[in-house]
Amino acid sequence: MERLNHIKLSNVHIDLLKTVAIIAAVMVHVAGRWTISGQELNQLTPVAMTSWSVVFIYQSFAVLGVPLFLMVSGLLLLHPDKIKENETLREFFKKHAARIGKPFAFWTIIYFGWVFLVQNRPFSLGVLVQGTLNGAYTQFWYVYVLLGLYILTPLLRVIMTHASQTLIKYFMAVWFISVSILPFIGPLFPYQLNNNVFIMSGYIGYFVLGIYLCSIQIRRRITGALMLLGITLTALATYVLAASGAGEGMYLFQAYLSPTVLFTGVMAFLLLKDKTPSALEQKTNPTKWNKLVEVISKNTYGIFFVHVIVLETIQQGYLGFMLNREILNPIIEVPLLTIITLFVSLGIILLLKKIPGLEKIVT
Repeated sequence: MERLNHIKLSNVHIDLLKTVAIIAAVMVHVAGRWTISGQELNQLTPVAMTSWSVVFIYQSFAVLGVPLFLMVSGLLLLHPDKIKENETLREFFKKHAARIGKPFAFWTIIYFGWVFLVQNRPFSLGVLVQGTLNGAYTQFWYVYVLLGLYILTPLLRVIMTHASQTLIKYFMAVWFISVSILPFIGPLFPYQLNNNVFIMSGYIGYFVLGIYLCSIQIRRRITGALMLLGITLTALATYVLAASGAGEGMYLFQAYLSPTVLFTGVMAFLLLKDKTPSALEQKTNPTKWNKLVEVISKNTYGIFFVHVIVLETIQQGYLGFMLNREILNPIIEVPLLTIITLFVSLGIILLLKKIPGLEKIVT
């Protein structure tokens, strides 16, 4: 992709993308899933209905966290500036295995301790083995997605370096049809296409989108408006499915690969990716805001791991005080607890990094 050679990573607001992504990732766990049947929905009081509606609007924004993280990862791993000439497979995997492997191992041990010592789950070898193979806790699934994408990265680098714009668009179109159109739109029709026609699956498209969208320029007013439209469509689809009695199925369009989330994620990435000239000038004399965004960005991996422990500690009152939707209205509780969890998690990571030997292990 010749156009990428003219795009410098210094002009991409990676810190802001990562900061918004981690805020969304924290919020998605704070908001949780307020599952409700159609009958229960009709019985909600006006106050409860308002609270429920606002919570799933929060969720419709929060699901952007994973797409944004995946696109940033693709941008950083597939951009020509990040590809070392003549780098061997061994060198590539050795470097990146340490980068994601050490924090993963450290936090896996921490969460096993959390499960057995704090949550009092009976100890068993099976839990250890299954937890290691599939993730020790809720958020660990994302690391396995990263692992799969890292395995494909050497191949994707060759493709992205030599493929034409037309071929890249074709690749993304096939992926979009495979993971977002057929699974979500197909069930609405009486006749189904054989699944083997479109066999591309997983999150690989987000990875490629990160580098492809780097070359796209759209006015921020337009991308901002379209992002809000995508969030609105996700929320409306959720409401319609809930009203139709879909139960847990009402969150179908809040899945990370749903058409509305994919559309919203693309618009959010386009909105946030470009640094303004003033932001570039402030690199030598950054404002407090820029410093904060940079600090959060540098520690997103650690925050991602520790925030669930922080959140559950606060929600379940392990320290003698409790903050959850039973105490506060969810309209206030979700953003407030998101902010508290984010900054407490950041503080924990910064403190752990001061301990000799842990600086490159916790994040």
